[in-house]
Amino acid sequence: MKIYVLDANAVIRLLLNSAGAERIARLVETAAKGESSLVMSVINWGEALYTIGRSVGLERATADLKTLSPAIEIVIVDEALTESAAQIRLHYKLGYADCFAAALALRRGATLVTADPDFLKLGKRLKILALPRHSA
Repeated sequence: MKIYVLDANAVIRLLLNSAGAERIARLVETAAKGESSLVMSVINWGEALYTIGRSVGLERATADLKTLSPAIEIVIVDEALTESAAQIRLHYKLGYADCFAAALALRRGATLVTADPDFLKLGKRLKILALPRHSA
């Protein structure tokens, strides 16, 4: 089964209906049918919650994110994943939360879904499904 790790910006784009939202919606549909698997670090989930909360308020952002819960496995961060994220931060200079998305994708052998071109620094180590760079 194909596994996708969602970066915060993928969920933000879906819930705010910006560039790439339709692509994320299709991934959510296939995951809901059991045809693929969507995972997201709790760190990136919090980043999405904060960012969406700034636009629509925390209560609505929380409710909107919870509608995705059946389709997305939220991964609690453990010591090993944190160490992997720290190594990525040291070697590739990604943003801290982004390092958790990358570490989780590498751990699971998954494709990272993101609009952030900084992940390209990891080269062929990391499979990426690239969303449009700028929101519409």
